[in-house]
Formats: sequence, structure tokens, C-alpha cells
Amino acid sequence: MQPIQGAQARPPGEPPSPQTTAGEQPLSSHQRTVLERLITRLVALTHQQSAEVWATLRHDLGLQSETQLLSRHFPAAEQSLSQKLSTAQDSHATRQVLQQLTELLGQGNNRQAVSDFIRQQFGQTALSQLTPEQLKTVLTVLKEGQIAIPQPQQRPQTDRPLLPVEHNTLNQAVTKLAAATGESGKLIWQSMLELSGVKSGELIPARHFALLNTWLQARQTLANQAAPTLHSVQAALKQPLEPQEWREMTDYAQQRWQVTPQNILTTAQVQDILNQVFLRRAERAPDFLEARNVQPIYNPFIAPFITPIKTLTARPGIALLALLVVMILFWMLI
Repeated sequence: MQPIQGAQARPPGEPPSPQTTAGEQPLSSHQRTVLERLITRLVALTHQQSAEVWATLRHDLGLQSETQLLSRHFPAAEQSLSQKLSTAQDSHATRQVLQQLTELLGQGNNRQAVSDFIRQQFGQTALSQLTPEQLKTVLTVLKEGQIAIPQPQQRPQTDRPLLPVEHNTLNQAVTKLAAATGESGKLIWQSMLELSGVKSGELIPARHFALLNTWLQARQTLANQAAPTLHSVQAALKQPLEPQEWREMTDYAQQRWQVTPQNILTTAQVQDILNQVFLRRAERAPDFLEARNVQPIYNPFIAPFITPIKTLTARPGIALLALLVVMILFWMLI
């Protein structure tokens, strides 16, 4: 008797071996359905393409890009996708909390109140440095009114508005930016007013001039780049980010959009990053009024008498003679 063509002859009495073991079978319909549901949920949260997620999954399992998943791959594949989904859900929840906080920070004096709260409670100075649980705590206490909202402080008289030449410089930069981006110059000015924290009809304080000029120049530079990244933002700034600022911006971008310094940013993301740089630097800026600029209260009415008095006190003999002359004149007038 001849063996079946394509099959090897086996010794008499040995049971037939199966063509493949159970683990070498392709994914069952149930297994594939489980993985596809996980991928669908992951795509909805991360905005990745389904094919991209499948390719990443094969890479995580150590398979070639076109290798078919088998039943033995299912447990590891399900665990990998479940972990990615859990991470994506946490990131999505954090983004929602940050979005709600951002909306509330623009109301009244909430920004100052939250800044004081996180400094006292967590020893931090920026929301990007907080854990997801700490962010939830901040949102909860802010929404429930458990944070003391300080009254807006009046600007000191030395916090002067922009000079005409400073205003003209900014206006020229706005015109160039509008020409490069097609954005309305009026909207650019409105963004600058909001960044400076002034209301409609108020004047921008001069202490924001340098920051606004840097903001405009950076936007102008980045508008001409087809694929900007965080490194591009760093290079476009007239005053580059310091190490602490760089960490804050990379953490902010990672938490808000899950992007790294190498990822390409959208136009909206670039502008948001530049806005964050402005706001952080504005909060850290030193007071405009310095001690050496403070004039004594007698100035200018009795300033002409100060120098002669200092001269007399430095020479006691002359001072005594002057005192005697004054006393004689006073006695004669009486």
C-alpha cells in the first residue's frame, strides 16, 4: 500500500499526529471579536487608525508586520490592548479635567486662587506638575467653591500702559503675522488682550511688551514651518525655554495631546504652547517697581535744601556758625 501523497509514512501502530496543535490555529471568531472591540475603543480615545493599532500590537508581540495572529497569541494580545486602553482612558479623563479647569481659570480671579491653592496643598506652581488625582481635587474644590477667591488687586501706578512707540512696534508685528497666517489682525489683538488679562477698553500694561513681542515673533517664525515640533517652538523663541520651562511644556503637551518633542504639532497646538509660555513667564516676572526707582516723599519740594544740610552736618564747625547766625536773625525779627 502506498502512503497518501504529501504525507509521510508512519510506523505501524503509531497513532496519527494532528496537522497542527490547538495553539497554532488562527484566531477564532470569538477571539478576533474580543480584540477588535478593544481596538475600536482604543481608536475612539486616541484617534489612531485601526491598522496602526494592529501593526503596533504585532510589534509588541514580536511578530512581523504581515504575520497572522494565532490562537496562542490571543492572551498576550488581549492583555496588551487592555493595558493600552486603560492608559488611554486615564489620559482622556485627565484631558477632560484639564479642559474644565482651563475654562474655569478664565473666570474672575480663579487663576490666582488655584495657583495659591496648589502651592499650599501640593507644593507645586503649575497644573502640569500635578497628578491626575490632584487635578481632580483642584477641579472639585474650585467647582464647589471651597477655594478662597482673592479680590483682584489694583495695578500700581507705576504699571504704566504701552507707550505709543511700543504700541506701534506691536502693531507692525501683528500686521506681519496677519499677512503670514491670514488671520484677522483684530483677532490677534484680542488674543493679546486676553493673554495680558485686561478687559475690553483697558490698555495693555507695558510690562507685557517684551513677552508679547516674543509671542508675535515666535508665531511669525512658526507660521512658515510645515512641520513644527516642540523643538521648533524652542528655536523660535527669542528667549529660549529654560530647563524647568522645557519640562513643563513637554509635560503639558504629553498630558494634553499625548505628543512628544519629536511629534508634529498642529497650528492650534503651537499657539496653545506659545500661550502657555507667555502665561507662565508673566506669572514669574518680577515686580515692575524696583526700590531704586522709589522717590522719597519730600521730593521735589524740599530736595534743594537736602544737599546744603548734608554738607553742614559733615563739618560741625560750619554747622555751629550757621546755627548762631539763624538764632541772631530770628531774635532780630522778634
